[in-house]
Amino acid sequence: QVQLVESGGGLVQTGDSLRLSCAASGRTFSSHPMGWFRQAPGKEREFVAAISTSGGSTYYADSVEGRFTISRDNAKNTVYLQMNSLKPEDTAVYYCAADPEGNYKSSNDWGSWGQGTQVTVSS
Repeated sequence: QVQLVESGGGLVQTGDSLRLSCAASGRTFSSHPMGWFRQAPGKEREFVAAISTSGGSTYYADSVEGRFTISRDNAKNTVYLQMNSLKPEDTAVYYCAADPEGNYKSSNDWGSWGQGTQVTVSS
């Protein structure tokens, strides 16, 4: 398994931008598909975005399409989530994940997780 550490969360206002980072350990980062999920209080963890090993393919939840961008820098062992035009409903703990084993939109199918970073969007 790969070890993941998220950073970049915080408190912002509606319409602001924020960039999350996820640093991965190990020398094989470039072989791991990566993703971002989020979990709001009282809700299930939900898929946000995913990216292929090369970064050539990206996938987004409908709720963030056009506002969020997932990217990766394999030389730095890091995956990013650029979040623009933030809304109060984006408030959640955001988790980085690695190695989907089936349905990439299902949190049950990812092998490694970070500890999460809190994003709070005030209205």
